[in-house]
Amino acid sequence: MRDADDKLVFPVVDDGLGNSSYLVDLGDRRALAVDASLDLRALRAEAERRDLSIAFAADTHLHADFLSGAVQLAALDGAQLLASAGGNRAFDHVGLHDGDEIDLGGLTLRALATPGHTGEHLAFELLDATTRLGVFTGGSLIVGGAARTDLAGPDRTEALTRAQYRSLRRLATLPDATSVWPTHGTGSFCSAPSSGERVSTIGREKATNPLLAAPTEDAFVERLLAGLGSFPPYFLHLADMNRRGPALVHDPLVRGLDAAGLADLASRGAVIVDVRPVRDFASGHIRGALSIPLRPQFASWLGWLLDPAAPYVIVRNPGQDLTDVAWQALKIGYAVPAGELVDGMDAWDGPTAATALLSAGEIGATPVLDVRQDGEFNSGHIPGALHVELGDLPSRVADLPAQRLVIMCGHGERAMTAASILQHAGHSDVQVLEGGADDWAAVTGRSLA
Repeated sequence: MRDADDKLVFPVVDDGLGNSSYLVDLGDRRALAVDASLDLRALRAEAERRDLSIAFAADTHLHADFLSGAVQLAALDGAQLLASAGGNRAFDHVGLHDGDEIDLGGLTLRALATPGHTGEHLAFELLDATTRLGVFTGGSLIVGGAARTDLAGPDRTEALTRAQYRSLRRLATLPDATSVWPTHGTGSFCSAPSSGERVSTIGREKATNPLLAAPTEDAFVERLLAGLGSFPPYFLHLADMNRRGPALVHDPLVRGLDAAGLADLASRGAVIVDVRPVRDFASGHIRGALSIPLRPQFASWLGWLLDPAAPYVIVRNPGQDLTDVAWQALKIGYAVPAGELVDGMDAWDGPTAATALLSAGEIGATPVLDVRQDGEFNSGHIPGALHVELGDLPSRVADLPAQRLVIMCGHGERAMTAASILQHAGHSDVQVLEGGADDWAAVTGRSLA
């Protein structure tokens, strides 16, 4: 029996999607991976650091926010796949039901039916003989809340929310000291809480989680649904892609393009995605390009704003990682870019545009468009600001006044994306705030609304 104080479980956090996968040291240089993404780079690096090979890959549910890496781990690493039998996955795996146990070679994984976030959802208890080490809760119990229940459509939302109520109460019967290892956390559109904590214990959640404190099932339903915000449209397609099994990916390659080649693809409908930092895009960019700065959140905004069937080409700075662009796209079910402009803007000889950047003290009386999420806007915004979430902006352009606008978000990245959308639609007189609402309040001494 292994010492319960040994470090066995290692979270691997995807800050961009707001999720955690887990690597579990099983001994004898073998490991279990839980809720691995198709982008296995960080998980593999963790395994290599610890001299572990992945022998098992378990998925708690059919993920809607990323493609699973389990099929990839089976094909390339020989991992045995573990998942809910209720998921009707179309590839070889061990289908688990409530109470089923898998011998991992010393440790045991026990399946607990916890529907709610999805209909076939399982949590996995990790046991060492009779000692319960913790539970992988996926999208059921998460730190400070529970994952959303509205991804299967409005006709199933209430039933799944009530199932989530029962699942959380089932998990709450585990001993207080049981570690809680959820998949969804801060930054995930699958969850509502904004706590920065990613792991917890049953006891802590019983003491602090407002959903576990709901006095009745009806109150739970009201609280959970009231906290849900919008989500990217690709969420509606990835669960089925995960059911079918994602295609294997080895080393994604993106072909180089000269200026004429990029212009030709753009003339045939390819979207030019400029991944350079805000200031670089502001100083000069290809006219009509969409700004999505390359950062951990790149995948979310690519998937929110681009039709998955539309080809796209990349403009980047030489020091930016093209492989990261490709893997971020792949993990949300998008194809790799159709090409990239070799040597970036230095190679471009066509029409360009620029976007003015403003500090908080330079806004003056210019109307402000705030493109943050509803929850962010409602927590404090510049008085009188217009508000359209960035994800809704392409369909709301006609609703905006045809006058100069200052676009703002929390720091500037989403605002520049919004400005590029408006410029492409013909709104030439847009400016971008470098900073956010708190910067404006600090400079002006005025209170946020």
